[in-house]
Amino acid sequence: MQYHHVVALSAVSLILFSTGAGGDIIDALTGFVHDVSDSFSSEPPDTKFLNAEYDFIIIGAGTAGCVLANRLTEVKKFKVLLIEAGGPELSFMDIPLLATLLQLTEANWNYRTEPQEAGCKGMEDGRCHWPRGKVVGGSSVLHSMIYTRGNRKDYDGWAAAGNPGWEYDSVMKYFKKLENMQIPHLAKNTKYHSTKGPMTIQYPRYRTPIADAFVQAGTETGGKTVDYNGETQIGYSMIQFTLKNGSRVSASKGYLHPIKKRKNFHLVKFAMVTKILIDKWTKKALGVEFERAGAKHIIKARREVILSAGAINSPQLLMISGIGPKEHLMEKNITTIRNLPVGYNLQDHWASGGITFVINTTDSIRGERALNPESVLEYYTTHSGPLSAPTGTEALAFIDTKDPDNKDDGQPDLELLFTAGSTVSSVYYQKAFMIDSKLNDIVYKPIADRDTWMVLPMILLPKSRGRIMLQDKDPYVKPLIYANYFSDGGHDANVVLKGIRKIIQLSRTKALQRFNSTLHDIPLPPCAHHKFDSDAYWLCAMKTLTLTIYHHCCTNKMGPETDPSAVVDSRLRVHGIDKLRVVDASVMPNIPAAHTNAPTLMLAEKAADMIKEDWGIPV
Repeated sequence: MQYHHVVALSAVSLILFSTGAGGDIIDALTGFVHDVSDSFSSEPPDTKFLNAEYDFIIIGAGTAGCVLANRLTEVKKFKVLLIEAGGPELSFMDIPLLATLLQLTEANWNYRTEPQEAGCKGMEDGRCHWPRGKVVGGSSVLHSMIYTRGNRKDYDGWAAAGNPGWEYDSVMKYFKKLENMQIPHLAKNTKYHSTKGPMTIQYPRYRTPIADAFVQAGTETGGKTVDYNGETQIGYSMIQFTLKNGSRVSASKGYLHPIKKRKNFHLVKFAMVTKILIDKWTKKALGVEFERAGAKHIIKARREVILSAGAINSPQLLMISGIGPKEHLMEKNITTIRNLPVGYNLQDHWASGGITFVINTTDSIRGERALNPESVLEYYTTHSGPLSAPTGTEALAFIDTKDPDNKDDGQPDLELLFTAGSTVSSVYYQKAFMIDSKLNDIVYKPIADRDTWMVLPMILLPKSRGRIMLQDKDPYVKPLIYANYFSDGGHDANVVLKGIRKIIQLSRTKALQRFNSTLHDIPLPPCAHHKFDSDAYWLCAMKTLTLTIYHHCCTNKMGPETDPSAVVDSRLRVHGIDKLRVVDASVMPNIPAAHTNAPTLMLAEKAADMIKEDWGIPV
């Protein structure tokens, strides 16, 4: 670990301890982001002098954009410009435990959902916080580094819906292409794993005994341990992470750092794309308009404009540029170039956040212990200790509630995500999740100094659908996000309820009772009229503390032109528009039973090959 990492850690420690629960953590961290120099970084520098024209212009240096920039510049004759609205990935962002803290910095777009009939009721103003990465590397810099691919049936379903080439057997080679599996017993399974890709996969160097107990509790209740990125997913496991030697591996680290010296690659940071330029008569994308440091720039694209701005920004930019639902665009005084269902089909994985267990040992991860001088020194010298544990999230279970006895061929619809801590484990968690302060004081303040653990029961195959809409045609005005959780008639809530019952069962096993695990039973005020631990109580609780797991997707759906809900075709080209593709999580037809970073990496790897093929380059 280099000197600048120590400076970063010390500064973060000072910020957290000096501000405390009542300090303005957000302002302190925002200032810190600007104060820390990226001069030590091996990230490609900001290109000062841009060409007037490039072969490919990629909008968004997030997960997909980083992959595309790397793979397209492998072709020396391709000149590629990558445009990012945010700034560089800074050294402290690579410290795994601090991932949630990054939501409080300017590296986050800081989106919030609109108030809804059900869901997020216990959050500030009844609105859920939806973090998205505004930084080189995108959300791969903010997330918890969890690496899960999903289930065979997810991708076979994509293909069956009219998207040839997206079946599991076809996409598997791209999962392997991106992967550098460094967990020895898993790496031996060469049918499902590779050690040659840019994204290193490891277990953390630190593990709490409660995490081991969670997996033991799973086997104690009839489950099995499994490599969920192997042949089957149903079972319990320690989590595989995009980590290398105790440090985050973002998409920027994996794909951009190695190409910083390629002469056919330019990267521009702090540049806000305000419009995709499209000829309304020929329906052809011509280039982009963006603003940097108060100046407007227009850059032309010889071959293609590729939109990789994510499931919120990509539909926003398409609509501002004249591609979207005609009636909605007319309301915003935007000339419609192509009438397409942009912004519909919004999907997300959410979890109930109210299930907390108190223990009588000091085996959980707490902020004040993780950031004490001893732990900081341990991370500095060996990149181990609690700071090397990604947000304290350590283990998981995949469960098929539709067919609980099918452990070999099931498609999970529920994930149990174990964390060796809870919302009381650090002063900044309540701020990051935007839990209502009065609710927090009543329910969680009484155990603020206790050791705890929690499990998030997460819906994997939600039936609810939301929508992204424009608030204004001004690109600087955030779009409206309608999550529409619980709008499906009860299916999603009932799956999560089964998860809550399973979590409580696990807590009563011998493995977890070694810590005297006790369910925290101060009821959430909006649900106190229900008997605590009744089904009615938990259904109310999940609508009160509804936590996004940050897997927003599907708002520019992939499908054939005969599908009235589709925006792009199976090669990710926008229907009816030439020279314009979308390559990011927004094109997924349905959300896979996975944390979506690995599927997005896969999708971009496959898209890069398709783009090369379409321009006559053998792959």
